[in-house]
Amino acid sequence: MSRKALVEFFSRSLSSFQSSQDAFRVLCTLPHHRENAAPSPSPSPRRPQQPVKRLVVLDSSFNPPTLAHLRMATSALQASGGRSSQDNGAVRLLLLLAVNNADKAPKPVAFAVRLGLMCAFAEDLLAQGAREGMEVDVGVTTMPFFHDKARAVEGGGFYGEEGVEQVYLAGYDTLIRIFNPKYYPEAEGGMKAALGPFLERGRLRISLRVGDEWGGEGEQRAYLEGLREGGLEEVGGKREWAERVELVTGTEGEVVSSSRVREMAGKGDEEGLRGLLGERVMGWVLEEGLYRE
Repeated sequence: MSRKALVEFFSRSLSSFQSSQDAFRVLCTLPHHRENAAPSPSPSPRRPQQPVKRLVVLDSSFNPPTLAHLRMATSALQASGGRSSQDNGAVRLLLLLAVNNADKAPKPVAFAVRLGLMCAFAEDLLAQGAREGMEVDVGVTTMPFFHDKARAVEGGGFYGEEGVEQVYLAGYDTLIRIFNPKYYPEAEGGMKAALGPFLERGRLRISLRVGDEWGGEGEQRAYLEGLREGGLEEVGGKREWAERVELVTGTEGEVVSSSRVREMAGKGDEEGLRGLLGERVMGWVLEEGLYRE
């Protein structure tokens, strides 16, 4: 399918989603057809053939997705059990885009194009062979926060009725926001009401942001230890939640901001983009003239 046709497909899919009462919907699954199956004429969602035990969720607010995000997802998938064909269906990856402001023209790239970039990102990831027989879902939600997204995904029923452990991937800066009490009004039960159910069933896998404004690895690990020792209780949470957070160290050069990529793309700096974007994502950015000034 051409890029133009794919964007048109996502435009129609978004319109359908916006006109519904759904809080979450899977728009398509990659690869676009199962092994030994006839190719589908157009992208479509494909429900799991066997029970999913763990759903790795990569919040796709990044614009565009970079190799740092790809390494984050690949690392989580490789850490989620074996690579054999016997257990490949037990782990699934969801690329999830929040479109709660879909009635406004998003900048600098429309949501339908960003969904196309997410497909290219999934193809780059699958080409790396992180897990044999891996399937990747591209989905949308109207929910802005992780705990609301998790509830919407569970309530959507796409992954079955039994409880699936959801593992949300994020950077250290996002962890700070998740445990900031200002996002949880006391009138709605505060932090415990919001995060309690989420962290009872789900987990957070946090990539340390070493070398930027968030401090060194020691400082970031000390923050989590402080939460474990009672810091969460001081802001309305529970210290046990810290046990549901896994900190992982990224590889050298892991911090690649999407804003930096957009700046390079705006100048048409193809050489500068090499090593920052996957092959298929870079093709979209350069050949479609995305983020050009």
